[in-house]
Amino acid sequence: MSGPMDLEPRGRQDDTLMLRLAVPKRPARTGGTGGPSRARAGDGETLALRLPDPVTLGLRLPGDLRDGSHRDEAAVDRLAAEMADRVGPAVHPYEVAALLEADGLSADTIRQRYGHPDIFSLAAALYERVPRVFAEPDPVPDPWKPDTLRCLLRGVLFALPALAYPLTAPLWHPGEHAAALVVAGILSWAWGQALGHRAYAWMAVGRREAGRSLLRGAPLGALLATAAAAVPAQGSPVTWGAAAQSLYLAAAGVLLVLGKEFLLLAALSPVVAGAAVLPWWEPGPLLRAGLPALALAATVAVAGRSLHAHLALPAAAGDAAGPPPLRSLPYGLFGLAAGVLVLLEGVREPYAVIVLTVSMGPAEWLLYRYRSLSGAALAASATPRAFLLRSSGVLALCLLAYTVPLVPAALLTGAAPATLPLLAAALWTALLLQAFGAAWPPALICLAAAGTAGAVTLAGPPQPSVLAVCSGAAALCLTGCVLWLLGRPAPHA
Repeated sequence: MSGPMDLEPRGRQDDTLMLRLAVPKRPARTGGTGGPSRARAGDGETLALRLPDPVTLGLRLPGDLRDGSHRDEAAVDRLAAEMADRVGPAVHPYEVAALLEADGLSADTIRQRYGHPDIFSLAAALYERVPRVFAEPDPVPDPWKPDTLRCLLRGVLFALPALAYPLTAPLWHPGEHAAALVVAGILSWAWGQALGHRAYAWMAVGRREAGRSLLRGAPLGALLATAAAAVPAQGSPVTWGAAAQSLYLAAAGVLLVLGKEFLLLAALSPVVAGAAVLPWWEPGPLLRAGLPALALAATVAVAGRSLHAHLALPAAAGDAAGPPPLRSLPYGLFGLAAGVLVLLEGVREPYAVIVLTVSMGPAEWLLYRYRSLSGAALAASATPRAFLLRSSGVLALCLLAYTVPLVPAALLTGAAPATLPLLAAALWTALLLQAFGAAWPPALICLAAAGTAGAVTLAGPPQPSVLAVCSGAAALCLTGCVLWLLGRPAPHA
């Protein structure tokens, strides 16, 4: 029998399982020299089989056994439940890994407690277990939330000056030279629209600069309106009435731009008190003239004091350039066209004009609501088409909320039920475009409507439907402009 044969180098037998096999010796072959052809491997030859070591196992076993550990799924589940509020908003497992690292989980803890080889493996497991929950952003204050009281007060302030006409009418018989008051009123309205826009543009530079613009522009506007009224007045006392009207409109415009509505209401209190007692008491010539004069003086004084306070503010830093004057031109042209349209309605239905004037307060409130609802529509829309549909609904809602109550109001004043709502719709959509900086389309459309209605009225016998048709056409064109210009997300972003 042959001896054992060792198949491993000596010195490695601690890592092997030695299986000694009896291997029969082979006869020695003789070569040409008669010597053996192969020498024996050595004494004690054996057959050795290696046991698998950790390196060998790492090539074949699953990942959770490579480091000799096993995953504790229950512990991972508990950790996922504890961190659900923080893992849910994560958009990638790396965010979960950052959370785990911030919590101070060490590599040893991750391997021993949860059975994961590293922090990224554990983060991926937590990310898979917790569903994605993205919290809504914290609510922010609505920047376009309207001041309801202030808007309603402005509507009342637009109409209150009309109380001075029945109070002073017996003194100067305004019917004989009404054209002078009309001319002065329309020019003051147009000038006030342009001046108001220019003052608001200056406020972006500084309130002192805005006050200086009003100080220069308001007296000039009153002077131009009075000069224009002097031509049809032909030296009659109506000239003084036109001058007082122009001066009041200039001072009141200053207070409205500066946000001093309550001061203006206090200044008008003498006229309100005098007109309130007319149905029951004859105040006499002195009070008929004195109360409006007192209200006018108070309005001018309050406006002057407000301007003085703004002029005392520090000037804007640097040499700031103001807005170009021509930028306010379309606002003045719109004021001119709106004055003509309202005049054409007032010739036939003066009480309907009072209703329209008071409705300017709710109209301003709805302008704010349109911007607020459009912002909400933008947040809820995922595509431009979806925003266009929502924006169209917002526009329809605001128009209906403004014009529908004017139908019964027109019937109560004896006016045609269609003319007043259509005229109001044209004015409101024009103001909406102006609020977004689109000034030329409403100016040109309203000028075309006013020019057409005025030309037809002057050329022939009165046609009650002319103003309704022109106002309706203007409202339709302006609504199309609103959908085209404001039906996109960009103006509302």
